[in-house]
Amino acid sequence: MIFPKECKFVGNAATSPLGDKVYFLTEYLIHPTPDGIEVLKIQPKDGIGLMRDIESVELVAGPKDTFVWNKEVNTHDRAGLVRKALSTKKRCTVFGKEDDHMTFVCDPDLSTFETVHVFDITPPNPSLVDTLAGLESLGFFETANVVFDHHIRDISKLDTEVYPCRAGGFPHTLDRDIPPKGSRIACCRTGRQICHENYGYDFEFEDICPITQLNREPFIARCCRAENSGIGMYNGYFGAVVHWGANPKTIADALFAMIKEWRERND
Repeated sequence: MIFPKECKFVGNAATSPLGDKVYFLTEYLIHPTPDGIEVLKIQPKDGIGLMRDIESVELVAGPKDTFVWNKEVNTHDRAGLVRKALSTKKRCTVFGKEDDHMTFVCDPDLSTFETVHVFDITPPNPSLVDTLAGLESLGFFETANVVFDHHIRDISKLDTEVYPCRAGGFPHTLDRDIPPKGSRIACCRTGRQICHENYGYDFEFEDICPITQLNREPFIARCCRAENSGIGMYNGYFGAVVHWGANPKTIADALFAMIKEWRERND
């Protein structure tokens, strides 16, 4: 896959006010032709000054192999651009407009990204999944070079009578009701502790903590027990655990730190 690291390495050759000179950082040119857009790989000559003569030119993709994505995109959302490029069924997809930053993806391949597995539950909304998706769409993980595989457990499908809280839309919950003796309760370690401390032990439990669902690495998951937050091995898998109500910065910091350590462990 050819995907320039930053837009500053991609030049627009729609006009040439200085002839064949290019900006010294330029590695690729988006070049309009009578048949359509072509993408060129270029090598500026060594020298001084911002504008340089061209040492060499190589065709990356011709008009027949190139699709121009006319809709607005966030060029920092690298994984999103690769997905869009894959959807065009063309070897090369050009993004951006002549009066804006431009880039391209040639021979798109998501396997070049690190997959981070996200473990969460619903209802209510899987906030960890939602937060990561929002940050990803903003291009927040551009430098991390990751994609996310979401594993969302729907606890409403469990064969239980009592659930953790009303926020999930359940009629019988630990935060509002006294659970009937012998009832089957969907909850985590905290819910079990509440039951044991206040109502005794005559219950069956279905553990819904995302940590108990781990089966892939590297991962990121959330847990309501603050002491479980951190980076390391959980149930035999490496990843990061953030607190249930962690804010976006805390989640992003944990993700970056976890990926850094994961790659160091596997170098």
